[in-house]
Amino acid sequence: MIERDDVLPVLAPKGGEEEVQAIREVIESGWWGKGPKVDQFEESFAKMVGHKYAVAVTSNSHGQDLIMKAMGFKGIDVINPAISFIATAMIPIWNNCSSNIVDVKSDTLCIDPDDVAFNKKRNSEVLISVDQAGILADYKNLRKNFGGFIIQDCAHSCWFPGAGLDGDVAVWSFQAVKTMPAGDGGMITTNDKELAEKCRKLSWFGVSSTWSRTQNNNKQVYTWDYEVDLLGYKYYMTDIIAAICIEQMKKLPKHLEFRRHIQSRYNRELNKEIDRPPHSETVQYYIARVPSEHREGLINYLASKKIHTSVHYKPLYKHEPLKQNRDYPVSEKEWQKFITLPCHNRMKDEDVDYVIHWVNEYFEKFL
Repeated sequence: MIERDDVLPVLAPKGGEEEVQAIREVIESGWWGKGPKVDQFEESFAKMVGHKYAVAVTSNSHGQDLIMKAMGFKGIDVINPAISFIATAMIPIWNNCSSNIVDVKSDTLCIDPDDVAFNKKRNSEVLISVDQAGILADYKNLRKNFGGFIIQDCAHSCWFPGAGLDGDVAVWSFQAVKTMPAGDGGMITTNDKELAEKCRKLSWFGVSSTWSRTQNNNKQVYTWDYEVDLLGYKYYMTDIIAAICIEQMKKLPKHLEFRRHIQSRYNRELNKEIDRPPHSETVQYYIARVPSEHREGLINYLASKKIHTSVHYKPLYKHEPLKQNRDYPVSEKEWQKFITLPCHNRMKDEDVDYVIHWVNEYFEKFL
């Protein structure tokens, strides 16, 4: 196998002339802020995922923050999984809540309903569930063991039939390396009209959008006046980002098909020492597991071959602001085996060949 000169990233977005033209149209339209493209995207996305309402925001994290604020959650206990990005546990702290980190299931790496039942407190009113790598959490038992409000973090599960429908509200991500990337951005979806309207109002300082005030009985007559009756924020999506999202949404089925193709090839062809992850419809990450004593060696070996890898994720309780006074036997054992292999739509089959070759070569040499 000839070694490559360029680096193969572990994650990367893929766009084209369609996105360039969509941005050009927005720029030429003169409407760069929250406007008709955002409206179009919200309507299309809500229809795709099967919710009545959608509110486009600046990020998944800001979406979760808006939900906390819209629901008035303060001074309570918020449960979240140990294996997740740090936002999951920091957002409750932004809202003067405690972040109660619980263990995950060893197979899916999603939040463990039994650990939720064991560690929930009297004021555990909210649970943030992450569908890790696009694999759905065990919502049947979460509902059985937890009676509060569930925020379903769908940052990794955009989109396949049934995703996003198990929580009380779902939050999606269009960050630069997600399955539907747009640089950044997020979406709140729900069937709760009151929650959706409150989040929408909060997303721009409690002001109705300028675009909405041009739509006076569809006559496009601008109404300058507005009232502000609550403390709001600046979390709304712009038309430039929405335009990219609309084009990426058109490509999503094809993009996910190729991600699953990579997953299938890895599953079939990688060395038997690689512990395959459960099947994912989105394959946001291909989180392989290797013997812990080999992980750093494999990461370094692949780096020497210009293959970037990562670890998704170092457990939340390892970070100083999020330390907890308890043990996490599953997370502690499993995370030391994680290695995320490249899986994205900029790859070609020869890139997949390249990863498989050098992973297998490592184990043939050093096992």
